[in-house]
Amino acid sequence: MSKKRLLAFVATVGVTVAGAAAALVPMVASNAAVACAAAYSSTAVYTGGANVSYQGRNWTAKWWTQGEAPSTGGSGVWADQGECGSGGGTNPPPGNGGGTCNYPNWSAGTYYAAGSIVKYTNGQYYKASHDNPGYDPVISTWYWDPYTCAGGGTNPPPGNGGNDGGFVVSEAQFNQMFPGRNSFYTYAGLVDALKKYPSFANTGSDTVRKQEVAAFLANIGHETGGLVHIDELNQAVWGTYCDRSQPYGCPAGQTAYHGRGPIQLSWNFNYKAAGDALGIDLLNHPDLVSTNASISWQTGIWYWMTGTGSAGTTSHNAMVNGSGFGTTIRAINGIECNGGHPDQMQHRVQLYQSFTQILGVPTGGNLTC
Repeated sequence: MSKKRLLAFVATVGVTVAGAAAALVPMVASNAAVACAAAYSSTAVYTGGANVSYQGRNWTAKWWTQGEAPSTGGSGVWADQGECGSGGGTNPPPGNGGGTCNYPNWSAGTYYAAGSIVKYTNGQYYKASHDNPGYDPVISTWYWDPYTCAGGGTNPPPGNGGNDGGFVVSEAQFNQMFPGRNSFYTYAGLVDALKKYPSFANTGSDTVRKQEVAAFLANIGHETGGLVHIDELNQAVWGTYCDRSQPYGCPAGQTAYHGRGPIQLSWNFNYKAAGDALGIDLLNHPDLVSTNASISWQTGIWYWMTGTGSAGTTSHNAMVNGSGFGTTIRAINGIECNGGHPDQMQHRVQLYQSFTQILGVPTGGNLTC
């Protein structure tokens, strides 16, 4: 990612983090019982403003969605409206013995030692697998595991179950798209990274899901020269990505925050924002983006799901809402739009056209920006 684009993105990150923090404040239930809306259906299509009930709580869709169970994690499409039903109580998660759990509600910012058990806002329970300072159990899945109170195994979190075997791109298709890729960018690492954002390439119809992943792979293919480059090639500029005005500084060193990974993550503030969202200390250990395939892929998906750039929407939303591939270019590198760098923009489009052909789906409209 270019310096100009990343400087513009830091403001977006601040807004996103502030919004996420607000979303993590536990809801205070009213003493009065609130009627539950119609039950959520995984096959139904919901548009912005639609109301559903799920796990004893009411939820409102912020935009178009299908197949993403209501929670405060994932893509953030659902807004928690609080408890509903008789007495405002929540339904116990399946398999927990009918209400035998008696664990505290999860609270953002509260320190949890490994082994701690909490009740999340979706009514399900999670057990800390590692010490953490209050990371979100649905987003930071390395630090938390689903927990069932009465034994009998754990309940899988809402979503695509990690996409193992359900990813819309096969390994053979992935290899066809990137025949000369660096062996670091493994298919297994990509599939593992999908667990962090279950709605990625798993929202909408089969065509929409394939179009989204084709758009993602086309953009990161452009950024990395076909998944060849892991680190930014121009080492002369590595020392320019440390913004010392940030209160946390650059603890890993002046030159530690250069572009890495499929989205070429750059700048200390972006490493911190990505690490906070993923539950990984990337501020102190930025090299993980170039040494751990899953983490590297996670940073690319993180930007895809949260970064808006000059588009005013995320790349994920652009593809599932029908805005078109051109909007993803604007979200990732808007300086290529409006005649800025037409050759680079066209290269992204050509990759997208090639990848949709491999996946057997149409490109849709609005390909350029």
